[in-house]
Amino acid sequence: MKLFKKKINLGVDYEIAFTHILARKMQTFVASLAVAIGIAAFVFLNSLVVGFNRSSDESFFKTMPHVRIYIDDELSMPIQKNETNQRTSVIVNPKITNNSDKLINPEKIVEQLETKEYVLTAAPWLNVNLFYNNGISQLNGSSSGVNIMEANTLFDIKSTMVEGDMNELLSTPNGIILGVGIADNLNVRLNDNISIVSPLGIIKVMKVVGFFKTSNSVVDKTKSYINLSIAQQLMAQGPDYLTDIYIKIKNPNDAPKLISDLEALSGYNAESWQTANESAQASKKTRAVMMGSISFIILIVAAFTIYNIINMTIKQKLHDIAILKAQGFAGKSVVKIFLSEALIIGILGTIGGMMLGTLLINILSKVYIGGDTGYFPIQFEPRIMFIGFLVGLVVTSIAGYIPARSAAKVDPISIFRN
Repeated sequence: MKLFKKKINLGVDYEIAFTHILARKMQTFVASLAVAIGIAAFVFLNSLVVGFNRSSDESFFKTMPHVRIYIDDELSMPIQKNETNQRTSVIVNPKITNNSDKLINPEKIVEQLETKEYVLTAAPWLNVNLFYNNGISQLNGSSSGVNIMEANTLFDIKSTMVEGDMNELLSTPNGIILGVGIADNLNVRLNDNISIVSPLGIIKVMKVVGFFKTSNSVVDKTKSYINLSIAQQLMAQGPDYLTDIYIKIKNPNDAPKLISDLEALSGYNAESWQTANESAQASKKTRAVMMGSISFIILIVAAFTIYNIINMTIKQKLHDIAILKAQGFAGKSVVKIFLSEALIIGILGTIGGMMLGTLLINILSKVYIGGDTGYFPIQFEPRIMFIGFLVGLVVTSIAGYIPARSAAKVDPISIFRN
């Protein structure tokens, strides 16, 4: 009997809640609309942040490794202090020069790195600053001496090729793949010959075997790829000369946590892509905080709308609440009634907000903004949708529970006296 009675009371609680909701359709619509706008803003703005961050990272990873192994520049010291007698020893005719940045036995380091389960690939690398010359035209830039297949594994160069074949570099020792910006500025076409000059004055005549285009115009106007052997010749070094090892890992966000392990394994300095782009990382955090704050404020406004409507309903229904409590309804039943109203409004508003947010995302994703970005960098994010749904329910539950709790404490005797 008690179990049967409990089920009837549970049904009555929800029936009363639905009656209040349906009796005041305009208030229900306004409250649901406020929640919908808040959830739509939350979903849209957070999807926008994720989209911009993804676009930014993709732009980085077309030319930048997740982790870079290198030797840091250090200067030899011409003055040495003797700690014993506090005197300073001065070397006669000193020469302050940079220590060698050459990696010792890089092939073995690469093999050891690739044994790590979190490493997808590791490749030797040699960057060379140079001038591109075509007739009287000259352009300053840099070139990466690479094994092109390994470089493609790192940066997916093949997907950025707009003309020519990346594999031509394998059969053309003096081949060069240029960024489209360099080709435009020098008026260069496929299979043309250009000359490049290294900082040491070494000149090489190169055959253009392809053009690439990334989402970064600065890279496209300065960057090129050449065979590793040519880069070593431009630096007047032998075939064992390498200055960097580029590493691609499974999860780029784990790079800072792996630095100490990679330094211990290689014996050289390791730098994560986050450290190399601190300003960009700061911009990402700024965007996240800014968009998160805006969406949070909108949700708070929506919560206050629900709070005011439930609170106003409670004040108008004080006499009804007193009658319910006089008939034996417990305080938790009163809480259940008004909390159910808030949850119904919250569910309707949250579903509507997710639909509105999805519509906005779909419309904006088809807007072409040009430049390096192309289409607006936003897309449907299931994780954000799920979080938005939970946030909507939590916010509306809190907004409904506070006035519902005060309604549960109503004294029916004092209401009847008044």
